Amino acid sequence: MGPTRGAGVVNRMAEIGVAISHAVEEPEPRHATAEEPSLLGIQKAALVTHIRRTYYSDDGRPVETADIVVPAAHCEIVYEIPINR
Repeated sequence: MGPTRGAGVVNRMAEIGVAISHAVEEPEPRHATAEEPSLLGIQKAALVTHIRRTYYSDDGRPVETADIVVPAAHCEIVYEIPINR
């Protein structure tokens, strides 16, 4: 709840002098844990996608990570991959 609340990872890290170079996402399909159905409003053992997102600084250090869990039936995961020419 500080002054950079809601500013996004890249902007929050810049405020403390850390430049973000890239992020890596690792999506993994799995069944919901025992706690997730009530939190996500889904059936027990429903399929979810667990995304581990890690932001890295310019010097290669991981500086923030997030675990994101979304019901597989309620979302579509789309990646855009830029091609530098």
